[in-house]
Amino acid sequence: MNDSDKQLSAQLLHISQQLALAGLNKGTSGNVTVRTSHGFLVTPSGVPVEALSADGMVHMQWDGNAEPNKKPSSEWRFHRDILQARDDVNAVVHTHSMFATTLACLHREIPAFHYMIAVAGGVNIRCAPYALFGSQALSDVALIALQGRKACLLANHGMIALGRDLVEAFSIAVEVENLAEQYWRALQLGTPYILSETEMRAVFAQFKGYGSWAIEP
Repeated sequence: MNDSDKQLSAQLLHISQQLALAGLNKGTSGNVTVRTSHGFLVTPSGVPVEALSADGMVHMQWDGNAEPNKKPSSEWRFHRDILQARDDVNAVVHTHSMFATTLACLHREIPAFHYMIAVAGGVNIRCAPYALFGSQALSDVALIALQGRKACLLANHGMIALGRDLVEAFSIAVEVENLAEQYWRALQLGTPYILSETEMRAVFAQFKGYGSWAIEP
């Protein structure tokens, strides 16, 4: 492993720990990936966050081959396919966070009930249809739900967030979970007002050049 990969492995460990501290993942749930110069690094399969180490991160090739004697996350397919399909993405975060997963189990997208929906790149956060975890079918439906987006829900499963780097992917995952909780709470009281496409276009325009939330819808 070269020095660049070692640095990325350390960042992957840090983000995995931050996801657990933020309550977005528990136990062995969820996984994280970052692009390297010659493939990608992914968190290992079935290892609780407290037992993770930078050395334990798994380097994979684009053909699906993993480095010897290491077992990658069962979800490596959608990580690989997203990175291959999206030149604008260098990191992928997958969580089983409480409120995003709750809405995903209802097969609900998150509409523009709040202007911060724009952080995911569009006027809604789509929910991909159910497919078996670890399957190519799951990767296929996730890619469709992520078209023009930086996040989506996975039916009966969880959430995916994308970023230019691990910090952005983590930040978007945190914001999507926050929005999922707000939407769930609003639904307890009634039917939230949904911002129109015109209103959301004004949000996109306002966000351009606004720190890390610069958006090109």
